[in-house]
Amino acid sequence: MKSVKKIALLGSTGSIGTSTLEVVEQHPEDFAVVAMAAGTNVELFAKQVEKFRPELVSVGSEQAAVQLREQLGSGHKPEIVFGSAGLELVACHDAASFVMTAVVGSVGVAPTLAAIEAGKTIGLANKETLVSAGPVVMKRAKEKGVAIIPVDSEHSAVFQCLQGERAEDVARIILTASGGSFRHLSREELQQVTVEQALAHPNWSMGAKITIDSATMMNKGFEVIEAHWLFDMPYEHIDCVLHYESIVHSMVEYKDRAVMAQLGTPDMKVPIQYAMGYPGRQNLSTEPLDLVKIGSLHFAAMDFERYPLLQLAYECGRAGGTHTAVLNAANEVAVDLFLKGAIAFLDIEKVVRQTCEAHEGVHNPELDEIFAADQWARAHALASV
Repeated sequence: MKSVKKIALLGSTGSIGTSTLEVVEQHPEDFAVVAMAAGTNVELFAKQVEKFRPELVSVGSEQAAVQLREQLGSGHKPEIVFGSAGLELVACHDAASFVMTAVVGSVGVAPTLAAIEAGKTIGLANKETLVSAGPVVMKRAKEKGVAIIPVDSEHSAVFQCLQGERAEDVARIILTASGGSFRHLSREELQQVTVEQALAHPNWSMGAKITIDSATMMNKGFEVIEAHWLFDMPYEHIDCVLHYESIVHSMVEYKDRAVMAQLGTPDMKVPIQYAMGYPGRQNLSTEPLDLVKIGSLHFAAMDFERYPLLQLAYECGRAGGTHTAVLNAANEVAVDLFLKGAIAFLDIEKVVRQTCEAHEGVHNPELDEIFAADQWARAHALASV
């Protein structure tokens, strides 16, 4: 008799979290959620808790915990915790064997490390964990024998293209990028774009932070750094190419010049379900890929002058140490300022680059040095505005 895989889900009310729950709902014979964490969207979280009936739940604050308890009323009554400690408790829940980490930002680092210490398999949908603390996280995962399975569509594609192949035969990784909301606009036209325009991604339905990162191409820069750590690949062997349709999710070129590509419709439930069910596959109710209907696929060279944050990500990645943590923290601050209307769209680039250039990096950092660099970067980014 097949056993049900027990899931701990971090970030259940976000786009990845809700898609994860859709996968669980489609396959109740395969998956069950035993612990869940969310931030401040208590109303939606309460509905999720009542539906999936986890044993342990966490929210962002004590106030949110009180609100959740009130909203749950006389229905299902799980144990309720909150804050960063609550996130770690969810990540380490005894009954869970798989942890889907779908929170946004460097807040994902600590619970991911806690899950690794507890020996859980990690479904990684939080880029910032490896961008901020890649050397620490991957080293500890290797020491503990913990599998980290990528959930981002690009890294899932690479992961799938590597199956059955030898790492020494890989020549390069090719990450595809849609170009984001403003892919057809010139630098001059970007001066006046609004938050609403930036949030209108042409292909994917994502949270606000990731959608803005896609428009600046910072998201692709994070993916380059993440690919470096996930696949132990030098930066000079990681390329990016514009692909407007988001059908080819990424590719791997081998030393014999054979190229493996993973294709599919733009639906995050595909890589989510693959990570959760790995190494098997389940049926998925999503639109099948019809290449005849699509007709043609388009690719273009990446323009680093048009997308300077992608270039900066390569620079910080090669510099190593705490530089990538600073890159991530400064970007989180800058994007938040843009979403609040405090700075213009192109000012995101200025804030991030100024902060990175002012940083004196620490090589081979310990975790506390990474967190210190993160805090320094946030203060510096705010002060630069």
